[in-house]
Amino acid sequence: MRQVESAGGFATIIKRGDPESGALILLIAERGLSRALLERQMGDDFVYRWAIAVRPDSANPEKFRQITDKATRFDPDCWLIELDIVDAERFIAETIALP
Repeated sequence: MRQVESAGGFATIIKRGDPESGALILLIAERGLSRALLERQMGDDFVYRWAIAVRPDSANPEKFRQITDKATRFDPDCWLIELDIVDAERFIAETIALP
Protein backbone atom coordinates (compact mmCIF):
# COMPACT_ATOMS: atom_id res chain seq x y z
CA MET A 1 0.00 0.00 0.00
CA ARG A 2 2.84 2.37 0.83
CA GLN A 3 4.55 1.66 -2.49
CA VAL A 4 1.38 2.55 -4.41
CA GLU A 5 0.73 5.69 -2.37
CA SER A 6 4.34 6.85 -2.72
CA ALA A 7 3.95 6.54 -6.51
CA GLY A 8 0.90 8.83 -6.39
CA GLY A 9 -1.70 6.06 -6.40
CA PHE A 10 -4.50 5.16 -4.04
CA ALA A 11 -4.72 2.11 -1.79
CA THR A 12 -7.56 0.94 0.40
CA ILE A 13 -8.50 -2.14 2.36
CA ILE A 14 -11.85 -3.40 1.10
CA LYS A 15 -12.06 -6.34 3.51
CA ARG A 16 -9.90 -6.78 6.57
CA GLY A 17 -8.94 -10.39 7.27
CA ASP A 18 -7.02 -12.23 9.94
CA PRO A 19 -3.62 -10.56 10.46
CA GLU A 20 -1.79 -13.87 10.83
CA SER A 21 -3.48 -16.38 8.54
CA GLY A 22 -5.58 -14.48 6.02
CA ALA A 23 -4.81 -14.81 2.32
CA LEU A 24 -4.14 -11.63 0.32
CA ILE A 25 -6.02 -10.65 -2.82
CA LEU A 26 -4.98 -7.50 -4.66
CA LEU A 27 -7.46 -5.75 -6.95
CA ILE A 28 -5.28 -3.71 -9.31
CA ALA A 29 -6.85 -0.72 -11.05
CA GLU A 30 -5.73 2.23 -13.12
CA ARG A 31 -7.81 5.40 -12.85
CA GLY A 32 -10.77 3.41 -11.57
CA LEU A 33 -10.66 0.74 -14.30
CA SER A 34 -9.92 -2.81 -13.15
CA ARG A 35 -6.76 -4.27 -14.67
CA ALA A 36 -6.18 -7.52 -12.78
CA LEU A 37 -6.80 -9.49 -9.63
CA LEU A 38 -3.61 -10.89 -8.07
CA GLU A 39 -3.38 -13.74 -5.58
CA ARG A 40 -0.48 -15.41 -3.84
CA GLN A 41 -0.27 -18.94 -5.22
CA MET A 42 2.08 -21.79 -4.42
CA GLY A 43 4.32 -22.78 -7.32
CA ASP A 44 5.70 -26.16 -8.29
CA ASP A 45 8.72 -25.44 -6.10
CA PHE A 46 6.44 -24.88 -3.06
CA VAL A 47 7.22 -21.15 -2.97
CA TYR A 48 4.40 -18.61 -2.86
CA ARG A 49 4.41 -16.00 -5.63
CA TRP A 50 1.99 -13.39 -6.89
CA ALA A 51 -0.01 -14.55 -9.90
CA ILE A 52 -2.77 -13.07 -12.01
CA ALA A 53 -5.99 -14.78 -10.96
CA VAL A 54 -8.20 -12.95 -13.45
CA ARG A 55 -8.22 -10.06 -15.89
CA PRO A 56 -11.26 -7.97 -16.79
CA ASP A 57 -13.61 -9.67 -19.22
CA SER A 58 -15.91 -7.47 -21.27
CA ALA A 59 -18.20 -10.47 -21.78
CA ASN A 60 -18.51 -10.95 -18.02
CA PRO A 61 -17.97 -7.65 -16.16
CA GLU A 62 -19.11 -9.25 -12.87
CA LYS A 63 -16.22 -11.73 -12.87
CA PHE A 64 -14.12 -9.74 -10.34
CA ARG A 65 -17.01 -9.58 -7.87
CA GLN A 66 -17.78 -13.28 -8.35
CA ILE A 67 -14.17 -14.24 -7.65
CA THR A 68 -13.85 -12.02 -4.58
CA ASP A 69 -17.21 -13.26 -3.24
CA LYS A 70 -16.08 -16.87 -3.73
CA ALA A 71 -12.73 -16.15 -2.05
CA THR A 72 -14.37 -14.60 1.02
CA ARG A 73 -16.80 -17.52 1.32
CA PHE A 74 -13.93 -20.02 1.04
CA ASP A 75 -11.60 -18.06 3.34
CA PRO A 76 -13.43 -15.60 5.60
CA ASP A 77 -10.03 -14.50 6.96
CA CYS A 78 -8.77 -13.26 3.57
CA TRP A 79 -7.81 -9.64 2.89
CA LEU A 80 -9.08 -7.72 -0.15
CA ILE A 81 -6.91 -4.73 -0.98
CA GLU A 82 -7.54 -2.35 -3.87
CA LEU A 83 -4.54 -0.62 -5.43
CA ASP A 84 -5.22 2.10 -8.00
CA ILE A 85 -1.97 3.15 -9.63
CA VAL A 86 -0.75 4.85 -12.79
CA ASP A 87 0.87 2.34 -15.16
CA ALA A 88 -0.87 -0.62 -13.56
CA GLU A 89 0.58 -3.08 -16.08
CA ARG A 90 4.12 -2.19 -15.00
CA PHE A 91 3.17 -2.54 -11.33
CA ILE A 92 1.60 -5.96 -12.06
CA ALA A 93 4.71 -7.14 -13.95
CA GLU A 94 7.03 -5.97 -11.17
CA THR A 95 4.87 -7.57 -8.47
CA ILE A 96 4.68 -10.92 -10.27
CA ALA A 97 8.46 -10.89 -10.77
CA LEU A 98 9.11 -10.65 -7.01
CA PRO A 99 10.53 -13.86 -5.49
